[in-house]
Amino acid sequence: MGGAGEKEKVARLVGDACERIGFLTIVGHGVDQGVVDACSTTAKAFFDLPSQEKLRVAQPSPDQVRGYSAVGAEGLSYSLDEASPGDLKESFSVGPPDVPDDEYYTCDEAGPHFAPNLWPESPQGLRAAWERYFAAMADLSGSLMRIFALALDLPEEFFDDKIDRHISMLRVLNYPDQPEPPAEGQLRAGAHSDYGSLTILLQDAAPGGLEVLTPLGEWSPVPPVPGAFVVNIGDLMMQWTNDRWISTVHRVVNPPRDLAMSSRRQSIVFFHQPNYDTIVSSLDTSAPARYEPVTSGDHLLSKFVKQTTFGGTS
Repeated sequence: MGGAGEKEKVARLVGDACERIGFLTIVGHGVDQGVVDACSTTAKAFFDLPSQEKLRVAQPSPDQVRGYSAVGAEGLSYSLDEASPGDLKESFSVGPPDVPDDEYYTCDEAGPHFAPNLWPESPQGLRAAWERYFAAMADLSGSLMRIFALALDLPEEFFDDKIDRHISMLRVLNYPDQPEPPAEGQLRAGAHSDYGSLTILLQDAAPGGLEVLTPLGEWSPVPPVPGAFVVNIGDLMMQWTNDRWISTVHRVVNPPRDLAMSSRRQSIVFFHQPNYDTIVSSLDTSAPARYEPVTSGDHLLSKFVKQTTFGGTS
C-alpha cells in the first residue's frame, strides 16, 4: 500500500466513505484475475446443473450456512423484521477450508462456525477454484482491516489477532432469468444489511442489480466497475465503531420486464467475520457505548437463528 503518507491518504478516504454511506468501490486490489475467473466459471457451471443434482448438497440447517439454497428459500428482508416473498435467487456457500483438528475449532463454543463444507461432485475443479478465491479474499480482507484500523486512528495491526482464525463465508448467488413476473414485493434480494465486519462483492453487469439506501432515504444503483470489488460495512463493524460507520441497507432489484429473459446475474460475495471469540465492544471511548459487548460468534448466530433469513422470524 506504499509509504506512511500514502497509507494515511487511503485510510482517510476509506474512513470518509464508511462514515457517509458504508459502501466503496476498490481497484488496484492485487487479486489475480485468473482466480476470479475460475471461481466465476465453475459457479455458473454448478448453477446450470439440474435441481436434483444441486439439492444433493443442500444446506443442512439454518445456523449451518453451507451448501446449496434453492430459489425462493431465503428472504433477506426477514433480517429487518419485514415479511416478503422468498428472494428470486439461489446460492451456494462455503466456510473456512482445511480446518485444523484442534480444540479451538471443534469445541462447543466453536459451534457451527467451522462446520465442514459440502462440495458437489461436479463441475470438476469447483472446490479448488473456490478455495483459492476464499484465500484471496481472506488476504484482501486482512489488508482492508489494516486500512480500517488506520482510518479509526488505531495501530495498523490492531485487528490482526482478532481475525487470524476468522469465521468468514464465501457465497455465490445466481439470479436466474425471470420468465414469470415476480409476486408483489418480491425482489432478487430483499432489503437488508450485512452481518459481519465487511463484505467484498464481485458483481456483473446484468439487468436488475444492486441498490443502496442513501441517507436521504432514496435507492441508488451501484454500477459494476470492470476489475473492481464493491466493499461495504457490516452490522458488526458498525457496532464496533459505536455507529460512527454505517452498515447500509441494500437490495437487488428485478430487471425490467422487457429484459427479464436475458437478465441472468451472478454475484460472488465474501462475508468477512472475525474470530468467533473476539469480543466486540465500542472503540469510541469519548461517548457512551450504544451496544453491550458481544462476541463475533454470538453476534453472527443471533442473525442466523434469532432473526433467521431462511423462512421467517423465530
